[in-house]
Amino acid sequence: MSTNPTAASPATRRRGDDARAEAIVAARALLAEGGPSAVTLKAVGARMGVGHANLIHHFGSAAGLQAALMDRVVRDLAERIAGGLEALQPGELGQRKLLDAVFDAFGAGPDQGGAAELAAALVLAREGERAAGLAEVVRDLAVRVARLAGGDAEAQAKATGLVLTAAYMAFADALIGPILGDMLGVSRDYPRQLALSAGVAVLTGPVSPDQGAGKP
Repeated sequence: MSTNPTAASPATRRRGDDARAEAIVAARALLAEGGPSAVTLKAVGARMGVGHANLIHHFGSAAGLQAALMDRVVRDLAERIAGGLEALQPGELGQRKLLDAVFDAFGAGPDQGGAAELAAALVLAREGERAAGLAEVVRDLAVRVARLAGGDAEAQAKATGLVLTAAYMAFADALIGPILGDMLGVSRDYPRQLALSAGVAVLTGPVSPDQGAGKP
């Protein structure tokens, strides 16, 4: 039995990677419940049952914790989208599987990735460079979709357009979709239906000069 009155109890003693991993789980739960503003050192520490100094030790600062959370969200975004792509066949790019994977990855619900809210908060705080990992995930998605579509120049251009359409609409839906949906009296599924229609138009329409000039 320890005679040190300040020694951590078994319930609160954490070390290294275990402590960081538990903190990220707590931060993600707070993100889903209350948005980016709910993710503070104090709140994460309270959720874990540890003090502010403990988190400072593991992350250095609140910014360090947020950076680690963003990294986890980006990796989760990539994993969710990769999982959606694994279920696709070359002829299924215009179907709902891909769009559902992207919308769920950006979405703010308890079973979704939460990427949109966190990235938007960083951009509004003029710290958009910390969300740069999202761009890499989207770029990788365009490359992989192009391979499914055949991999030639036209496929690459259309894949870029499809992914850009899906990402834009999923990002906007995660941030303001519920509010606009209530105002306009449409179902929560309607934005995905619109994204599907737009995606089909990109895949079946001609390649624009702007699309052809880009690189996925």
